[in-house]
Order: sequence, then C-alpha cells, then structure tokens
Amino acid sequence: MLEPDIMRLCNKSVLFILILVSTLTLEAQQPAPPAAQPQAPSLTVDRDPVRSPDAETTPTTGNEPLKREGESYVLHTDVEEVVLNTTVLSSSNQLIQNLKKENFQVFEDGAKQTIVSFQHSDLPVSIALVVDNSGSMSKKRPSVNKAALDLVEASNPQDEAFVVNFSDEAYIDQEFTSNVNKLRDGLAHIESRGGTALYDAVVASADKLVSDANRPKQVLVIVTDGEDNASTLSLEQTIRRVQELSGPVIYSIGLLFGDEMSRAEVRHAKRALEMLSTETGGIAFFPKNIEQVDEIAAEVARDIRSQYTIGYRSNKPSNQPGFRRVQVTAEEPGTGKLTVRTRTGYFPESRTKKAGAAKKQ
Repeated sequence: MLEPDIMRLCNKSVLFILILVSTLTLEAQQPAPPAAQPQAPSLTVDRDPVRSPDAETTPTTGNEPLKREGESYVLHTDVEEVVLNTTVLSSSNQLIQNLKKENFQVFEDGAKQTIVSFQHSDLPVSIALVVDNSGSMSKKRPSVNKAALDLVEASNPQDEAFVVNFSDEAYIDQEFTSNVNKLRDGLAHIESRGGTALYDAVVASADKLVSDANRPKQVLVIVTDGEDNASTLSLEQTIRRVQELSGPVIYSIGLLFGDEMSRAEVRHAKRALEMLSTETGGIAFFPKNIEQVDEIAAEVARDIRSQYTIGYRSNKPSNQPGFRRVQVTAEEPGTGKLTVRTRTGYFPESRTKKAGAAKKQ
C-alpha cells in the first residue's frame, strides 16, 4: 500500500521542480533595465578651484582644489538685501563720481524699490584673476601677467586676489593674498595644456569668491584668447550659476586678434565674453594688440574703484521663485543722459557658502 503514496510524492516533487525551472527561465528572459542616462552637471554643486601640479612640493597655503564636491561645510543663508555694484557713465563715456543716493532709482521687474543702503567709496575688493593657460597663450602671457599685476598694484592695499590658470581644467596657483610677489609667482605657473574650459573656470572661481572671500565686494577678471571648447557647462548655465550666487562683477579681456581663429570663432568668443560681463555688470574689452592690455587693466582698476554700492530689500517675498530683472537709473540736473551699468538681475534662491564664510572680517 505504500507504493501509490510514494508515486504520488514523486509526482508532486517533479511538478514542483518543473514549475521552479519555468519561473527561473521566464525571469532570465526579462529584458535588462535601461542603463542610467548621464546626468547634466549640477548648477548647485560647490565647484571651488583643482590642485595645481606645482603643489606637489609646496605647502598647502595655496593650490587648493577647485572641485570640492563632497565636503560637509555647506551653510544656507536667505537673500534679504540685494546689493548692486553700479558704474555710472556720462554721454561721453566718462565716469561720474559725484552722485548721491537721491540721484538713483532702482526697479525690480518694473516696480520701484526703496534704497536702504548707499555707499560710494574705495571699498576693499576680493579679485579672482582667471587667466587662459592654453597653448596659444604662451607668447602673450608675459604681457598679460604684467597687466594683471599692475591692476592689483593700482588697487586698495586691503584688496585680496587669487590666481586661477585654466586650460581644459582650472587650477588655483595662488590662494587669496594681498602680496604682489605671491601673485606674480602664481601667474608664472605657465604650463600650456589642453583646450579652453572657460565656463567651468568661471563657475569654479565664482563659487570660490562667494565661499572664501574676505571682502563683500567681489570681482572676476578673465583673460583669454579663444572660444570655450572644453567645458561641461554651457554659457547659459554659467551665467545662471553666477546670478544664483549673486556673484561677482565679471570683466573680460578677449585677446582675439591674430590669425589663429576663424571669423565665426571670433564672433562666438566675443559674444560669450560680452554676455558674461554685461549680465553681471562688468564690461568686455577686445584689444587690437597685446600692447593695449596694460592700458585696459588700468581702466578696469579705475572702474572697480569708482563704483557705487546700492542696497535694497525686494518688495516680493523671498520664497517667490524665478529670475528677477533689475534696472538702475541715475539723473543729475545739468549732466545730460547718464548710463548706468549693473547686473541685470538675480535669483532669490538660497546661496551656498562655506561655514563661517559669512562671519569673516
């Protein structure tokens, strides 16, 4: 009588095995999930200046990495007072330096704002010197370096600056300092390599200014002779990132003379530099030869020293998102039409800073 029971048990075992094999076969035939698509670079990641190769045998007082993405020093502060560094020019393009608070009007998205702070004095500045280090710049660097140092020497003794040399990557070759000799050494780290990652270098340097600068007024000076061809960020992403940071005024010096570039390349490079400067309240210069660079550096120094600093609190809620367009006008009886140059607007989003940066004196 045991034999039928054994047979039934065997049949059940075989059926179970067949079901198990079928299930495994079906699972094996399922298509693999699609590969993850590469993500666009985040515009909120802190991108400070990569360690320069020259730092291998030098102390850690300089050459800090431009790309620190995983450190836990993030501090969020809400934007309350909007600060505008503003240059005023006459109809003959001369700097106007005798205006008072009542001569200015500020508009945000067309609505008039109340000015809560006003200053016109030689405020100390934090400066980023961002210099193209690609192969085509090798013969131009001596004149460029001299002009950059002359700009610093024409500045307030309390100014500070750091040096970023960039090609297909951005390297900080001198940390913040007021010592001209140290800045000269940083500019002397010339090693022509790779392409021109201008946009990445601008964002990295703007991030560093916002997080590390000891002066509330910040300026970024670009010197390049070519079109960006190696950045992970686009021009539009770069401008947006600087606007999100309420970042520095950008001055651009485009050495676009010579036969190295086609007309189309020159046109694209010029447009990019003009947009970077115009959107942030600066100005782009395009010398006809290398001898004009020193004169332009002196003009940049005068422009920085002659700015009005105007502050207002927006009449919109700080948590209302979206780009806010800013316009500043100035009038003085008997002066004629005045041109005002400042940044075109800002994003009211929280800015990212290193812990403690906001309390630096």
